[in-house]
Amino acid sequence: LLSYFGWEKTNNTNALFFSPRHRRYPTVEIRAEAFNGSTHVPVPSDSAFLKALLFELRLVDDDIFVEHRDTCTRIDHSSVYSVRTEGGDLWPVLAFQKSGLIYACLPLVEETLEPRPLLLTVSGLSQGLALLLGIVDYISPSRKNEAELSAKIGQLRYLLIQACPLGTPLNTNIRSLNSSFDDIQEMPTDKSQPAWRSNTYKGKPQVNVCITEKVRCMQYDKRDVVDTWQVYGTVNCKCDIEGPAPNVTLSLNLPTNGPPLQDIVVHHCVTSVDPAMLMSSSAEPLDDSVYNGPYKFPFIPPSDSFNLCYYTSQVPVPPILGSYQLTEERSQLKITLNLKLHESIKNSFEYCEARIPFFNRGPIAQLEYKVSYGQLDLSREKSLLVWSIGQKFPKSLEVSLTGTVSFGTAGKEHPTDYVCTGNTAYVKLYFRIPDFTLTGCYVNQHSIEIFAPGKPKITTSWELKSSDYYIWNCKAPAPVVYKTLLD
Repeated sequence: LLSYFGWEKTNNTNALFFSPRHRRYPTVEIRAEAFNGSTHVPVPSDSAFLKALLFELRLVDDDIFVEHRDTCTRIDHSSVYSVRTEGGDLWPVLAFQKSGLIYACLPLVEETLEPRPLLLTVSGLSQGLALLLGIVDYISPSRKNEAELSAKIGQLRYLLIQACPLGTPLNTNIRSLNSSFDDIQEMPTDKSQPAWRSNTYKGKPQVNVCITEKVRCMQYDKRDVVDTWQVYGTVNCKCDIEGPAPNVTLSLNLPTNGPPLQDIVVHHCVTSVDPAMLMSSSAEPLDDSVYNGPYKFPFIPPSDSFNLCYYTSQVPVPPILGSYQLTEERSQLKITLNLKLHESIKNSFEYCEARIPFFNRGPIAQLEYKVSYGQLDLSREKSLLVWSIGQKFPKSLEVSLTGTVSFGTAGKEHPTDYVCTGNTAYVKLYFRIPDFTLTGCYVNQHSIEIFAPGKPKITTSWELKSSDYYIWNCKAPAPVVYKTLLD
């Protein structure tokens, strides 16, 4: 729930100049009422809120002692205030002064206000502060030029339609939005234009679609502990198309033997979808009734880049299989790491590396090693080995690393971990494979239908990236509890 205000105190009098550049979001005010029910304090009129805020900040009637405001037991440690109004106390009001102007907003608290939650738990405060600081950065350079300042304040309302169209800040860098000011309209001129299309594009039509799949993995190389892995996909779109409400239909394709997409969540701009698509869940075992497509998404795209949908999938094998052995002999550690790229995976990486941290120990004093492929480096802090495999695995699709490590005296700057103690340790993989997805999911350019004038330029891409890809030491107890710490 965001309303922003600005006013200035003159040098000659105690009069205050109020700039009527403010914005309210009624839909978010309704959400606030739903969270708080009978204890909800409505936002008063703009003039009443301004008067109450100035009183709370001691900018008016500062010569009068008011106990709840001026008592010596109250010390303001932050810029968050409780503003007393006729309907009750408004909290949290974020307000601060900068270069003679006062900036304020009232964020939404997505929980009950009684008892008041800790400030650190209110995400709206950080969002509101970021937005206000973006406004400060946009306005401050013009403080010495009244004409320029007036012009910028006049544009601010329109810029916020793009930066924060529906009450949630999408872009707090207000300065970066200035160049597109001419394309911004306060209200759609066409009744068919949805609220999420904050401006109308003019130019050559073009559509960009990118599928990003991330694979999370826990490998233990143990008979009594099951390895786990999961694929998470995101379809990002950027549609520069003329018209107030252009219709686009995008289809996701899978190979014949590809695993089905599950746990599909779609963007609110999607106009219709097969209910069976949304019912496919990874919590249920796969059977013949699972939805296998086609995955069609008709939608009216927003003006900016957005995530059309999210999904998961249960793929049969992880892309890279690994085995890590770490044993301690006297004052040395012996390490052995074997990695194998599955034959179904595209052997073309942008990068692929294995990082081997050593917790609760001193700096690496001596290192002897042998790698069958790639290059091994020691971090500057001497607590991490980085094995860069490069952009391809060898023809055998297998690589190995063996070595011995000894350590010096431990210091405070070296990494610690209460789970990774003794020989309980892991290797973490980092990789990216362009033009490849683990599910086989892709977008065919010819399957994208656009019901708008002109022939758009269509660009599609897909990629697979690692995310929390762990291989645990098979010679130590398996820290299965670590899985919950990463969720």
